[in-house]
Amino acid sequence: MQETQERGSSPRRKDEEYRALSHRILHYASKGAPIIDFLCEISRMLAEFSGCDFVSLWVKEDGKYYRCGTTKRGRSDFHFEVLPHLGDADSDLWSAPGQASDLERLGIEVVERRFDRSSRMFTRNGSFWTGTAGKGLERSAAIDKKSRSDNYGIGGDYPSLALVPLSVADENVGLMVLKSRRRGYLSQSQVQFYERVGRNLGVAIIYQRAQAALRERVKELTCLYGIAQLSQRPGITSEEILREIVELLPAAWQYPQITSARVILDGNPYATPGFKDTTYTQSADVLIGGEKRGTVEVGYIEERPERDEGPFLRDERHLIDAVARQVGLIMERRRAEEDRLRLQDQLRHADRLATIGELAAGVAHELNEPLGAVLGYAQLAKKSGEIGDQTARDIDKIATSALHAREVVKKLMTFARQMPPKKTNVNLNDMVEEGLYFLESRCAKEGIQLVRQLEADLPDIVADPAQLNQVLVNLAVNAMQAMAGGGKLTISTRSSHEKVHLIVEDTGKGMTEEVMKQIFVPFFTTKDVGEGTGLGLAVVHGIISSHRGDIKVGSKVGVGSRFEVELPANESPEIEEKGRDG
Repeated sequence: MQETQERGSSPRRKDEEYRALSHRILHYASKGAPIIDFLCEISRMLAEFSGCDFVSLWVKEDGKYYRCGTTKRGRSDFHFEVLPHLGDADSDLWSAPGQASDLERLGIEVVERRFDRSSRMFTRNGSFWTGTAGKGLERSAAIDKKSRSDNYGIGGDYPSLALVPLSVADENVGLMVLKSRRRGYLSQSQVQFYERVGRNLGVAIIYQRAQAALRERVKELTCLYGIAQLSQRPGITSEEILREIVELLPAAWQYPQITSARVILDGNPYATPGFKDTTYTQSADVLIGGEKRGTVEVGYIEERPERDEGPFLRDERHLIDAVARQVGLIMERRRAEEDRLRLQDQLRHADRLATIGELAAGVAHELNEPLGAVLGYAQLAKKSGEIGDQTARDIDKIATSALHAREVVKKLMTFARQMPPKKTNVNLNDMVEEGLYFLESRCAKEGIQLVRQLEADLPDIVADPAQLNQVLVNLAVNAMQAMAGGGKLTISTRSSHEKVHLIVEDTGKGMTEEVMKQIFVPFFTTKDVGEGTGLGLAVVHGIISSHRGDIKVGSKVGVGSRFEVELPANESPEIEEKGRDG
């Protein structure tokens, strides 16, 4: 094509070829391809059009020079690199000081328009060309008198050489380098033709930058909009949000086809399929409440040339930081919503307990008097000498039932907090030993292994010993009833952060989530009619609350249950009394 263009093509034909090539360049620039793909394709077009053995483009972008080159074979021989600083402190070109080659130094002078207008090797527009370049080109044929050497070794295996500056409105954009192994292959008229191509290429480069920036911005906004939409979707779980955020990320990066992503939150990873750690990774911390809780990571599974941050763009750093912030905010909002719902549930539960407590207190007061009368008359009747044995046994049953009813009333009074605790210093380990003394024989009888794991030197707590013993017995008896066929009952104590813990674990039948939500509700029971009042755990909850403690429950059907009571340590009875009175 080159020989035809020079020797046989008419001016009209040359103009048509020029317009066709320029149109192809501008059309490709409109696609907004990444700079590397853009330079690769344009280099291939120029090599194909010119017939030169090697075509190289040096392009300035964001203070850096990217240099790419290709042979007539096209993409398979394409190479790309970022040039370090090439010139003086004020120079636009880049390379390591003192390491610029002769061709690079000549390129600096062409780009910065330091040329000898009288030299036949320069066109009027400042392009350098020669068809007879050897390993030594005379310095005087070029320019700057300040050069340290008298010769440029620029030819090598390419005697035909052209360096065409790329500029738009006097702004330096880059350089086009054409090389041919055939001597005399390039002429001055051809170089002037490529100057026209170069002017359009300069415009195309500016256009490509705008299109690429717009395309990246659209991808970023699409990603962030998708994340915002996810956070508003009703019924979606936190895990589903994180999995879908990960799926949105690759499309927002420059090379989606080789991009993988992962979000790690509280040690739980959510990743795109086939994710693996690579050298080429960008990450940002996820902060929730000012505390680092995880990371957002994006990586390339293949090597890509150096850009602003490794192979990543500056805008991609801004994006991954924004994604990490959004993940943190979404998780904070969801945590706040969960806390709000939990608080509402606790308030409703407290309201129910208060209502039931008032009812229980009233019922207890009403029952106490008749129960006392029943018990008293039963005892009087038994002392009468005019009754038979059967009648005496019946009176005993009446008294026993009355005592049982009085115990239920006592539980109601405790639950309703009508019986204030009598607090003193208590050693939890001693209390556990005393309470289990009466349960050991029952455990042995029912085939239950009783295990104690009591922490030594446990600090004292301020508590009502009788009520605390009731807590232990209720929890232990419940555990034993859950292990009808035998099992293992473990009673543990420990201390942490000015707290003392009592843990009761069993290997029984366990509870479902639905049952666990109701176990502290008064009169709720899973036992058969006549086998339980449903007050045991409600009373436990009331006692623990009156001691300013907390109780946590964990259970799994078929595995067992775990109750952990947490009580404040290192308080004195005097402080406790003052706090209660105040």
